[in-house]
Amino acid sequence: MELTTVAPDEVTVHDGTTVHRHVGLEPATAYRFDGLDATTLPRPKGELLGTFATVNDVHFGETEAGLIDGQGEAFSVPPGSTPYPTLMNTDAVAEIAELDPVAVLVKGDLTTDGSAEQLAEFEATYRPTFGDRLHFIRGNHESYHHVEVGPSYERVELPGALAIMLDTSRDGHPNGDLSAEQLERLDDEAADSDVPVLVFGHHQIWLPDEDQRTDRFFGILPDASEALQALVARRTNVRGYFAGHTHRNRRRVVAASGDVPYVEVASVKDFPGAWAEYRLHEGTLVQVLRRVSTARALEWTDRTRGMFGGVYPIYSFGELGDRCFSIDLGR
Repeated sequence: MELTTVAPDEVTVHDGTTVHRHVGLEPATAYRFDGLDATTLPRPKGELLGTFATVNDVHFGETEAGLIDGQGEAFSVPPGSTPYPTLMNTDAVAEIAELDPVAVLVKGDLTTDGSAEQLAEFEATYRPTFGDRLHFIRGNHESYHHVEVGPSYERVELPGALAIMLDTSRDGHPNGDLSAEQLERLDDEAADSDVPVLVFGHHQIWLPDEDQRTDRFFGILPDASEALQALVARRTNVRGYFAGHTHRNRRRVVAASGDVPYVEVASVKDFPGAWAEYRLHEGTLVQVLRRVSTARALEWTDRTRGMFGGVYPIYSFGELGDRCFSIDLGR
């Protein structure tokens, strides 16, 4: 039994390929389901304005999971079976569509090596369902191969909020950066906005209290990370930065920018097979992590929880507070 998700009105428990979803619950209330204790999230401040969703690290074209630089135990599906990126993304699209979201934001690594065929499969999987509601940026699996796809900077208007998507990738490199032009535009956008601003990128930020200062840092380089943190401190309507890249669920704050969370969401392609639902209320944003929960998706993610000698869930799944939480949109 594994407590996956809490929301103001819901608790979801996974037991292998079986899902127990308890809905219609009271906010900020302790419950015990399936032998597990859980407390629902607090009631949001205001009325629900709309929902949107994010996905990241979809990796069309990948055929083996669990490898780092070609090393490790490979996890794959039998020849002739549906490729697991196709399976996981197709089923994620179907689940997200049930929300009727105002936007779907895909935060990079659309492909394995940026080929035209892989990009076409991404478009064919997501675009017919979401149309103009689909927005995406590239990740390191595109930029490493010098593939130009998606915008460097995009603004997405949401009900009562503004989303900014930033291409954090560096051509020919696995780690990330932000240009002076991107930061200046974000600063101007936040200064002019009369609604909360939410920022989305592929790479996670460098954390001064946790990460070594080096140009080899796997996320956004330290100087650019500090510039973003300073911008967040200066523009108090910027209320969160949301990334992928690390294939894990994690939420951190940085002293320099107060209570603003820097969030990472796990990959959709293998364990835990995740996407994020966002409920946008007046004054509150609620993140609700979802595991793709079709039978075939759970069979695959139950297998791939065994990656890296079985320790992968410790890294990738995160604590409940990394997966599901509320953000105060006023500061």
